[in-house]
Amino acid sequence: MKALTSAQRRSYRTRNKIRRVNIDRVGVRETRPRLSVHRTGKQIYAQIIDDIKGVTLAAASTLEPEMKEKLKTGATAEAAAQVGKLVATRAKKVGVEKVTFDRGRFLYHGRVKALAEGAREGGLLF
Repeated sequence: MKALTSAQRRSYRTRNKIRRVNIDRVGVRETRPRLSVHRTGKQIYAQIIDDIKGVTLAAASTLEPEMKEKLKTGATAEAAAQVGKLVATRAKKVGVEKVTFDRGRFLYHGRVKALAEGAREGGLLF
């Protein structure tokens, strides 16, 4: 069996903590979808995922035409904040207000933090 990379271990560790919290909430309170973030050197992506149904409820990235018009590049904190606001407005249209933030293998710093703050400005609670 092939060993996991350090990035895979970080991702699994983060997602398992989120899953444990959601399992504890089932039956007690509502289950929250997760706001998953993926960052590359040039772009940033965000998805709101319902893990129980296995469905993506809303998504946004810097590759979308409306974002490309506004932004010079997708590799800045300003671009990440715009993606956060966009995913928040799309989530509100679907009826999602509360989410659990899933940073994956990335540190809560820089563009990931900017995306989270943009989503909060857009009206998501986490």
